[in-house]
Amino acid sequence: MRPPWVVLAFGLLVAVLALGSPASGSGRHDSGAPSPAGHVDRHEAARQPRFDAEVFKLGRPQKRRMRGVSYHHGCPVPLRDLRLLRLDHWGFDGDVHRGRLVIHRTKARAILDVMREAFRARFAIRRMELIDHYGGDDRRSMDADNTSAFNCREVAGRPGVWSQHAYGRAIDVNPIENPFVTSSGYVSPPAGQPYADRSPTRKGMVTRRIIRSFGDAGWEWGGRWSPTKDYQHFSSNGR
Repeated sequence: MRPPWVVLAFGLLVAVLALGSPASGSGRHDSGAPSPAGHVDRHEAARQPRFDAEVFKLGRPQKRRMRGVSYHHGCPVPLRDLRLLRLDHWGFDGDVHRGRLVIHRTKARAILDVMREAFRARFAIRRMELIDHYGGDDRRSMDADNTSAFNCREVAGRPGVWSQHAYGRAIDVNPIENPFVTSSGYVSPPAGQPYADRSPTRKGMVTRRIIRSFGDAGWEWGGRWSPTKDYQHFSSNGR
């Protein structure tokens, strides 16, 4: 039989060791506490597409492609004041695509912010190609449901009046889903007829979030014009 003081000392030692030992299953990287609210696993976050975009000065090859097509003698803005944007956008197929826009240099960063917000909202854009791909023809671009910006042209039906597109300060978004509609019922492009009625909201139709994002950048929406509505059109001066 051990003396009582030996038993007491042994018991104290066990207690001290128990207090100093980590709990079973714990480690340096896991405290065993629940994850904070809103925590996203880093592996899950890595799988979520991130918006990627770049801004470039127009290079010589790009200028050659534009001259005589979307740009010609007498345009109200020099080529040196334009910028090429290459950016990610969601397509109608649910995948991420790479699009291109030409914008005035003073508006490029603001439009990237708008497109970043559109990407976060998973707003679908059918295609985003330079107007040069359609020979500088606005009707061909609209018929293809192409989202575009710079095009050195006059306002339709107003000879001698430059469109804001001629300054790189306007964008047309999904023209079929957001057509030009007059009070007499004329719709352009023709394929946009089903979208002249703005309810319910369907894929590709501009949403309040998109309109608000353009507004935050100082751009106005043609869908607020009266009586004619240009639902596809956003510009820096509202024209």
